[in-house]
Amino acid sequence: MVKVLIVEDDPMARKLLEIFINNSENYELVNSIESAAMAEFYCLTNPVDVILMDVCTSMDANGLEAAEKIKSKFPAIKVIIITSQPECSFIDRAHAIGVDSFWYKEAEAEKILEILDRTMAGESVYPDSRLSLKIGEAFSEEFSERELEILRELINGETDAAIANKLHLSLRTVKGYIQDMRLKTGFRNRTELAVRVRESGLVINDHKNKEE
Repeated sequence: MVKVLIVEDDPMARKLLEIFINNSENYELVNSIESAAMAEFYCLTNPVDVILMDVCTSMDANGLEAAEKIKSKFPAIKVIIITSQPECSFIDRAHAIGVDSFWYKEAEAEKILEILDRTMAGESVYPDSRLSLKIGEAFSEEFSERELEILRELINGETDAAIANKLHLSLRTVKGYIQDMRLKTGFRNRTELAVRVRESGLVINDHKNKEE
């Protein structure tokens, strides 16, 4: 039996995952915890074959950061990141730290058993693309990497000057990017742009990324 550790702070999502693991023939649930902060310690003291790891967990713990530590110390342990957050950097970060598979939560939760099977067979299962979001009159795919960097600072409440300083750009360049994004989305001003982007989850404030 493959030993599964669940790290998920949403009670309903965690319970659903527990049910599917407990009802499976090939997997054994060894524990189900709310915070990624406890995952590394659990792996130090208990046998685990695979972890279903949420990104945003309790105690302000970031599942991606926990996964990186675990993959470094226990390379044999498989890690599957599971998230409902569309934050555009999550897939790239998961790839970079060596996460085995990545799953956007779906209504049909039994899909996770298929991903578990494929992952344990040695396959790396990732979505073909990031989640597509509608931001005003634009789709998330229409934003460049530089625009996403600026948006991440914008939703954090930074001024244009502060964004320019942090990203090593001229103030004129930053204002130009924000103007272009307002035009493509149809939003009236930078405040509406920041609010709508924050609500969409397309980007998450960098400080918050550390906890998610």
